[in-house]
Amino acid sequence: MQNELTDKLVVAISSRALFDLEESHHIFIESGLEAYCEYQRQRENEILDPGVAFSLVRKLLALNERKQTNNRVEVVLISRNTADTGLRIFNSINHYDLPISRAAFSGGHSKFRYAAAFNADLFLSADPVDVRRALDSHIAAATILPSKVNFSEDPQLRIAFDGDAVLFSDDSEKIYQEKGLEAFSRAEKDAAGTPLPGGPFRNFLSGLHSLQAEYPTHDSPIRTAIMTARSAPAHERVIRTLRAWRIRIDEVVFLGGLDKGEFLRTFGADIFFDDQEDYCESARQHVLTGHVPHGIANYNH
Repeated sequence: MQNELTDKLVVAISSRALFDLEESHHIFIESGLEAYCEYQRQRENEILDPGVAFSLVRKLLALNERKQTNNRVEVVLISRNTADTGLRIFNSINHYDLPISRAAFSGGHSKFRYAAAFNADLFLSADPVDVRRALDSHIAAATILPSKVNFSEDPQLRIAFDGDAVLFSDDSEKIYQEKGLEAFSRAEKDAAGTPLPGGPFRNFLSGLHSLQAEYPTHDSPIRTAIMTARSAPAHERVIRTLRAWRIRIDEVVFLGGLDKGEFLRTFGADIFFDDQEDYCESARQHVLTGHVPHGIANYNH
């Protein structure tokens, strides 16, 4: 059978990111698998409350309702539940009229391998171990953090990214970490005309861009931004890299080390991806935040 997902933007998401499963997860941690399964079976007809990534998923799926991007986005549920205990999750999906039809229930085993099997462009999970494994398998992945979620009624999907170690490789970040800001700025100025190598989210950004390209700039249902700690003179290499990749980024903010949270709130991000935990801590006070445990900033974590 032909793979029907090859021409789609595929987002694999865990049940704990899509729905509020914290109470049942606490039962699993405190009382074990058997108690957890019994808890879910007894409540399989009780609808779960939306989780932190629920609004994001709804906006992603809404792209399929537009003529230009009809059926170009697929959201796949990936869960550690068994199919039996996962019945409550599918009942909740049906209750909220989410057009999610594909799922994998791993029965307590690691979920990330199914993200690869589904050819996922992005994997979102509350489990940092699975996220690291997905990144090691060259899948864009992030740990969804407890966050203040932007429940904007604006139907436009707004996604923000950090630059180094997320969209770009961490080559430049290594210089900063090992030799300091002055050496970093000098190296970036010297290499301004040389595009940065791609990081773990380059392909996902390319997928978003291919959807954006179906629309005029002023009428796109997707808007993207880079929120980077860089400042001049390290700005030029970022701009020239995006040109070389032929990828449109709608907004770029060079923060020079300022906290990102307020700027992300101003942008109205539905989700923000960053590799550094300090910036994630600031961001999650304002918007849904995904930590990308990749690159030198995470080597010792």
